[in-house]
Formats: sequence, structure tokens, C-alpha cells
Amino acid sequence: QVQLVESGGGLVQAGGSLSLSCAASGRTFSRYAMGWFRQAPGKEREFVATISWSGVHTYYADSVKGRFTISRYNAKNTVFLQMNSLKPEDTAVYYCAAGSTGAGDYYIFEGVGYDYWGQGTQVTVSS
Repeated sequence: QVQLVESGGGLVQAGGSLSLSCAASGRTFSRYAMGWFRQAPGKEREFVATISWSGVHTYYADSVKGRFTISRYNAKNTVFLQMNSLKPEDTAVYYCAAGSTGAGDYYIFEGVGYDYWGQGTQVTVSS
């Protein structure tokens, strides 16, 4: 089992920045790809960003590319999402997720590929 706890959400004006963190506990964090997803009211959950267990490989949704950066610090079992130039359409509950990749070092961008999910943190961007 892997437990995930997100933090860092809040209210910010358009153009501002927020940094989300996801702390993991339980099984070996470093052998998991990590991802961030979000869900806005009345919309389906959507992929935001993902990172391989080594941190070398990352992938972003087109809607956040160039504005968001995913990173991880395996020694502290933590993954981060730095969000810059925020827009009102970024408003959502943000979830982190962990997916086992075994001996492979790759990212996962499909939600079904993840084994564990956090409870989410609210991000609200005002115009």
C-alpha cells in the first residue's frame, strides 16, 4: 500500500503561481511513476503531468505545457507540481497518483495505469 497526501492548494489570482506537494508513505516510492490529475466541477478527471521514478522522463498535458513543472525528491518520498502563469481554467481539485513500474523507468499518462490516489487539494484561480 502507498498512502498519498497532497498539500499546497489554495486561492490565487490569474497569472500567479502555486506549488503543490504530494507526500508518499508505505511501499518503495522510488519504483513508482507519479502523476498529477485534476477534476473541475462538472467535468471528468483529466491528466496534468507525470514523471518516471528516476525523474528523467516527464510528460505534460498540452494545456499546461510550459507553465507547469513536475519534479520529485525520492529521498523524501515527495513529488511536486510547480504551477506558474495560472489561469481561471486551471481551477480544479488536483490529485496525485502512484503507479508501479517495476524495473522499468517510464511515465504513465493514463489514469487507469495508477494504483494509488490521494484525496486531492483544491486550486482556485480567480480572474
